Amino acid sequence: MSELLLLGASGLAREALAVLRKQGEHTVLGCLDDDPTTWDREYDRMLVFGGIEQVERFPGAKLLVCVGKGSHRATLSQRLIALGRDDHDYATVIDESVSIPAGCLVGAGSILLAGSVLTTNVTIGRHVVVMPHVTLTHDAFVESFATLCAGVTLGGNVLVGERSYLGMNSSVREGLRVGRDAVLGMGAVLLDELPPGQTWAGVPARQILRAAS
Repeated sequence: MSELLLLGASGLAREALAVLRKQGEHTVLGCLDDDPTTWDREYDRMLVFGGIEQVERFPGAKLLVCVGKGSHRATLSQRLIALGRDDHDYATVIDESVSIPAGCLVGAGSILLAGSVLTTNVTIGRHVVVMPHVTLTHDAFVESFATLCAGVTLGGNVLVGERSYLGMNSSVREGLRVGRDAVLGMGAVLLDELPPGQTWAGVPARQILRAAS
């Protein structure tokens, strides 16, 4: 079994840890987190050793980034590149209930939780988080650092941009594009292209405008 470190003492870390313990393919050494209040404390029966720079103490360990927000996962990934880590250093965690058909690809460091479905020719990028019971239908493409919350459904040929966030039980009509850094609210139904950086919600989904300050 290979050794593994979780990066980020978070709820996502606990969810990934439950899968890892069930599968028994890795020895989880502990966790690293930049919050000093977590250091030298146990978190779900694992020790938080210190900040992210402590990764240099564990040169042979695989890594799993368990930070909930996609932009923060992207920033942390860049920090780890500066510390000499690359895609070969990351574990990919897929719950045993999730089947990856031939022709589907899952990138390094991604996390796929229970009950999610990939049909055919689905591509998932690096450090993507797929929460329980997400449905990804034919030719869907989810770019790196995106977050798909529980119950999300993507129609065929949907592209989800980098660092975007799709809220619980939201759905996207076939053939649409969700732009980079976009947010789709809980329960929203997307029937039109969602431009980069915008937040949309509702049925059908429409842009939410911030009040003037």
